[in-house]
Amino acid sequence: MRRIPLLGLVLASVLLAGCGNGMVRRVSDPAISVQQLTVKADGQWVVELRLQNYSSIPMRFDAVKVEVQVGDQAAGTLQATPGLSVGPESADVVSVPFAPPSAARIVVADALAGRRALPYTLKGTASAAPEDKKVRTFDVDTRNTLNPVPGLDGVLR
Repeated sequence: MRRIPLLGLVLASVLLAGCGNGMVRRVSDPAISVQQLTVKADGQWVVELRLQNYSSIPMRFDAVKVEVQVGDQAAGTLQATPGLSVGPESADVVSVPFAPPSAARIVVADALAGRRALPYTLKGTASAAPEDKKVRTFDVDTRNTLNPVPGLDGVLR
């Protein structure tokens, strides 16, 4: 008599286990940060933005618009339309030319000359979507530090 309830429990467990597809589709807020900042000879910058996808599925990054601050100086608005697909729980980098105001250039030049760390902030939005799905806008609020790269003049990472 005890075999019938036990057999029923085993059968129910097998049926329930067959209902799942094994992959959880989780969409998490992405992260945007500066991987590298290069100061060109004319004073313009090339900012390497790191697009971090924490989701369990690929995400397409359509647009990034952030206010940049270096040290205590506003550096302006950085905008990019990467149109880049980033795999699940992965990151990729996009290069963005950037024309900062003179006050921000001076702060970066001072950090490079003194071989000091440079704090920065990014505040704004990033538009991203799972492949073939509706685009969502995510808030970006990043605070981090860049350091001069030994042997590479004008480069902070």
